[in-house]
Amino acid sequence: MRDNPLKTRLARGETAFGTMVFEFASPGLAPIVASAGAEFILLDREHSGWSYETIKSQIAHAHAAGLAPIVNTSGDAYNEITRALDLGAFGVMVPVVETRAQAEAIVRATRYPPHGTRGSAFGVAHTDYRIGDVPADIAAANARTMVVVKLETKKGCDNADEIMSVPGVDIGFVGHTDLSVSLGRPQDFEHPEFIASRDRVVAACQRHGKTAGCLVGSPEWGRAWMAKGFRFVAYLGDIWLLQAALRSGIDAMRKG
Repeated sequence: MRDNPLKTRLARGETAFGTMVFEFASPGLAPIVASAGAEFILLDREHSGWSYETIKSQIAHAHAAGLAPIVNTSGDAYNEITRALDLGAFGVMVPVVETRAQAEAIVRATRYPPHGTRGSAFGVAHTDYRIGDVPADIAAANARTMVVVKLETKKGCDNADEIMSVPGVDIGFVGHTDLSVSLGRPQDFEHPEFIASRDRVVAACQRHGKTAGCLVGSPEWGRAWMAKGFRFVAYLGDIWLLQAALRSGIDAMRKG
């Protein structure tokens, strides 16, 4: 079974960079992302409308490109989590996690018995279609799988300490826009209440030996949040990267 160098890298206290994708499901997407220096790719099912077939193809392309594929699920349902993993995802990012019990249920869905409830299917995509030593494959799958919980509401951030204390949770990801909306301050990322909630997540991650994650809209934003302790950093997404580059070029030509 393929190993997960991203999980190893983060466990060493290093920083990893990637991006999030929603729209452009080309076979060339993952190689393009990898050639830009990314180490992971977040494949969205929460907002994109992508089918499992599309996700499966993109996971395969990510494997070939040397990227760690992580699926942003549409929710915390058991089948959303387990299917992403059976398709070969190295981890899942689950939205709107607000309680310890919810985090525990998510972790159970990602682990095989006796440590969890994940259904058994071997010789499929997540084992590269090989049937080998099943007990060894179970141990390897449990070890490589990453659980990213999105703390993107006031309640979730208030409960960050107990959520991040759950064994098997690897990353606490601040969903900044949703958090600002939850606080009644849409996109006011400098409001003291937003900053306090964000910093509460980072402190909980550090306290429990976990990684803090975020999505940033500029290098300056990224450096500022990295200085606060974020080490799993997604830079924009396919829609906004194309849009920003195109707008920049067109604006420059118009002004010229």
